[in-house]
Amino acid sequence: MFEAMAKLVDKWGAEVIGERGYSAIGAVVGATYPEEAIRLRKMMPKTPILVPGYGAQGGGAMDTMPSFNEDGYGAIVNSSRGIIFAYQKRGGEYAAAARDAALDMKKDLNGALKKKGICPW
Repeated sequence: MFEAMAKLVDKWGAEVIGERGYSAIGAVVGATYPEEAIRLRKMMPKTPILVPGYGAQGGGAMDTMPSFNEDGYGAIVNSSRGIIFAYQKRGGEYAAAARDAALDMKKDLNGALKKKGICPW
């Protein structure tokens, strides 16, 4: 079913490709299913992918990598619970804990992108 949906998303998105080469229509592909993400990225090369599941739900930075294209773009990784509830694990002030969690996530994802050789910067 998810592959049939991917074909439709790719087809619908083909008509609305922006100047950067990505569609205005996106998909959601969880970080906890990296094997499926590999297939879906191949099926939807110009589709931006929202990647939930990083952090609190068990997905790691390397699990998100299949959702990115070789140019290092095409994916937006989400970590709502890991940031919102960071103060519970880290203690201290809510805003500082959330900021630190977001910066740790950024460092983790950038490290994974570099490791895979697809870091765009």
